[in-house]
Amino acid sequence: MTNPHEATEHVRRQHKETLATLPFHESTEESERGLVARWTRGPITAPDGRVVWDVDTYAFLEGEAPDTVNPSLWRHSRQVSRQGLYEVRPGIHQVRGLDIANITFIAGESGVIVVDPLVSVECAAAALELYREHCGDRPVTAVILTHSHIDHFGGIRGVISDEDVAAGVPVIAPSGFLEHAVGENVFAGTAMARRAAYMFGAALERGPRGQVGAGIGQTNSTGQVSLIPPTVLVGETGEEHVFDGVRFVFQMTPDSEAPSEFHFYLPELKALCIAENSNHAMHNLLTLRGALVRDAHAWAGYLTEAIETYGQEAEVAFGGHHWPTFGNEAIREHLALQRDMYAYLHDQTLRRLNQGYTGTEIAEDFPMPPALEQNWSNRGYYGTVSHNVKAIYQRYMGWYDGNPARLWQHPPVEQGQRFVRDMGGADVVVSKARAAYEEGDFRWATTLLDHVIFAEPDHAAARELQADTFEQLGYLAESGPWRCVYLSGAHELRHGTFGTPLSSAGADIVRALSAEQIFDAIAIRVDGPRCWSEVLRLDVELTSTGERHRLTLRNGVLTHSARPQTDTAEATLRLPAPAALAGLLLGGAATPEGLAAVGGEIEGDAGALARLVATLDAPDPTFAIVTPE
Repeated sequence: MTNPHEATEHVRRQHKETLATLPFHESTEESERGLVARWTRGPITAPDGRVVWDVDTYAFLEGEAPDTVNPSLWRHSRQVSRQGLYEVRPGIHQVRGLDIANITFIAGESGVIVVDPLVSVECAAAALELYREHCGDRPVTAVILTHSHIDHFGGIRGVISDEDVAAGVPVIAPSGFLEHAVGENVFAGTAMARRAAYMFGAALERGPRGQVGAGIGQTNSTGQVSLIPPTVLVGETGEEHVFDGVRFVFQMTPDSEAPSEFHFYLPELKALCIAENSNHAMHNLLTLRGALVRDAHAWAGYLTEAIETYGQEAEVAFGGHHWPTFGNEAIREHLALQRDMYAYLHDQTLRRLNQGYTGTEIAEDFPMPPALEQNWSNRGYYGTVSHNVKAIYQRYMGWYDGNPARLWQHPPVEQGQRFVRDMGGADVVVSKARAAYEEGDFRWATTLLDHVIFAEPDHAAARELQADTFEQLGYLAESGPWRCVYLSGAHELRHGTFGTPLSSAGADIVRALSAEQIFDAIAIRVDGPRCWSEVLRLDVELTSTGERHRLTLRNGVLTHSARPQTDTAEATLRLPAPAALAGLLLGGAATPEGLAAVGGEIEGDAGALARLVATLDAPDPTFAIVTPE
């Protein structure tokens, strides 16, 4: 396969149009305001010496944008890649650029309150080290987790331990946090993580022809993911708490950027933490890695509430990504523009939906108001108008657009085979795709080539041209994830699958699952057709909690109930805790030795457990994306 190419004339021409259209004369220095110190200790490594984060890999982001990067994305990535310790306001500091997210430190009376400790333990520990080096060796007196996404809690063991929590250090989170944090990373975690590898360009080389950033941050770190369950749950807007002498006033924002999320205001410091509901980029209403569709209408409403509740007082607004907004007038304008963006996307999509347009049609012709279009913080560096409009359509209308011709289409392989056959064969289709490529119609070229590859996966010319086409689409993209997705597709066509570099279902995540969530996770792995005729009843006792559950397998479905049962199960499995069940079944060690290792025992038909395990499928973290297999 070929190596990366230069940008074509069609790409260069569109970049020139971007340079002429957007206000590139505006300063980017606000993102450097408050700099205290850079991180100068080089790569951050895991205990085994593996590099999990290297800030220096983005040092190339200097000067004018090369032809292979959208100039708007280049400008944004330069700002996001800036790293170090920053003073947000006296008593509030952030470390930015040591992971995809920010970690915030709020000085208390006796220590420091940590907000959103990044993805990885190693990166969070490094950030705390940088803070202490310049702000004093303060003990951590509380940890606040603003929402249930892994880049805001995964590094928690880098700042506190179980012993700290046992000694009284609170972990504060919005209600529903644990359920959503662990559920998202387990139920569909394998597929999400595989697609996230595309979305964040985890396997791409850093550089002008590779990964330049992911819009919301540069990319995910790849260290140890951890979780310590919250000890304080906040559930009401207006709820107040004092931690280490600092007064917090909370605003609940469920089903916005995350299903469990809150903002908080610090009245004495006049500082508003907006979590991840307002950034210096358009966010996702449906992330490309996959998730539940977010509610743009509710999201806009929470921003209105924040403006009306705190907007007359706040002097700084900060969050889990990007840099703060300083000054009361600037805060109100920034939040209002972000609010208007999500509200406009929602309302205009619904208006046109009710005129009979499909999601694809609406997204293709969706001009934004000039005041929103020209505002850098509303540009589509992470989410885009195109896929956010389709997400809103999906939220209200689902996958089917109403046209019967699209109700029961062939799947990709069968569709590709018929398409190629009826167009005269693979070579003919590739020649038409090559002509489209030369004309700069990359969208049509990639559609044609997709059919060929799914019809004839080993067609070398199709694969090579598809890689070239993905590459040019990546060079065009203003969105960091779009660029990463296209270039990752090109990489896998040229070099084979890179799998899933970061697994989110770590040991702490599994330990935090409730028994019900574990049973649901097991049910998802049952290979239904393999066990249509199998009937099995297994009781599970958790000796640490006294819980007793009945698992029933019939018709290829595993159900569970905590109600008392009148009949007798084939066997009773006794285990000390839910995590032991997860390790036993999902880890595949349902043997006498495995049982003994987790402190369990089985009474009755010992073969019942083996029969259950025999029905389970293992997920595939290397499944194909740009090829059929």
